[in-house]
Amino acid sequence: MQGTHTVENVKKHLSKLIAGRNTKQKVVLRTSIVLAHLNGNRKMHISRMLKTSRPTVDTWINRFHEDGVEGLLHDKTRPGRKKQITDDIEKQIVSDTLNTLPAGQTQWSERTMAAHSGVSNMSVHRIWKKYNIQPHLVKKFKLSNDPNFVDKIRDIIGLYLNPPENALVLCVDEKSQIQALDRTQPGLPMKPGRKGTMTHDYKRNGTTTLFAALEMASGKLIGRCKKKHRAVEFIAFLNTVNRQTPKQYDVHIILDNYSTHKTVEVKNWLKAHPRFHFHFTPTGSSWVNMVERWFSEITNKRIRRGVFHSVGELIEAIYAFIDQHNENPKIFTWTKDADTIIAKVNRCKEALVAEH
Repeated sequence: MQGTHTVENVKKHLSKLIAGRNTKQKVVLRTSIVLAHLNGNRKMHISRMLKTSRPTVDTWINRFHEDGVEGLLHDKTRPGRKKQITDDIEKQIVSDTLNTLPAGQTQWSERTMAAHSGVSNMSVHRIWKKYNIQPHLVKKFKLSNDPNFVDKIRDIIGLYLNPPENALVLCVDEKSQIQALDRTQPGLPMKPGRKGTMTHDYKRNGTTTLFAALEMASGKLIGRCKKKHRAVEFIAFLNTVNRQTPKQYDVHIILDNYSTHKTVEVKNWLKAHPRFHFHFTPTGSSWVNMVERWFSEITNKRIRRGVFHSVGELIEAIYAFIDQHNENPKIFTWTKDADTIIAKVNRCKEALVAEH
């Protein structure tokens, strides 16, 4: 034992450590082991008395004889585990993930990259997580190549943010091929701790197309279901809109470039109804049309998980949803100005050019 203190002085010091309010519990155990040893107790008895293992008793008695009381207060630093994945291997895995593809496949998996690099799946997982690499995910995008993109965006966003006086702004589109799906077996209802169930397979009972016009100012929707979505059905829907909107107002309709919106018959209808004005979205930019937001609502809340034994049931459900919506209409508000959108699209185009 190092130092000049007598055994009795050491015992007193150890007792004070054990009784100290700020002494860590692991230090209390160590000092208790040594104090019991100095009091003449055998190691096996100390182990049983303090409810700890015999190797633990041996460790701290030996540490006390080597380093004195100070050796009980601190843990010795342990040599770290030798790094198995070197920086060069890590960089190579990152480079291969970003710049190569496995034979016959479109992206790497942890398993295929591990086999390729000669490391474990978990090592690949840790490296991908470190560099935020997710080969299994892809973010989809669509940039319009419409040469009149800027002019059309400014026109439509202008209608959203600064609508003309004595006029209605309507967002019009068709949701085509809505399927009346019936499940092959009845599902189980939702209960606490259990999700509702629905079979993955289904029976098709026909389709319908929903023509919809969303009024931006009020949030109300005019909707009609048709068997097809040709120019004749579109004109019939325009007649419905004409009947259900005040005649003293001009009607500005935002719609996409679908061919049925530009037929000779539709153009003739517009000439016969001069209060109607069409504003076409840029090609590949359906996100500009706010009725798409409403289509998402009816899809998620009524159609996707619905069970319909016939097209008639489907149409009744759609009309009921529209009526419920119009009782307390939700106004979809556009917030981004045209300059912000145009600048973002330009940055995306620049980034794509730089990458290629």
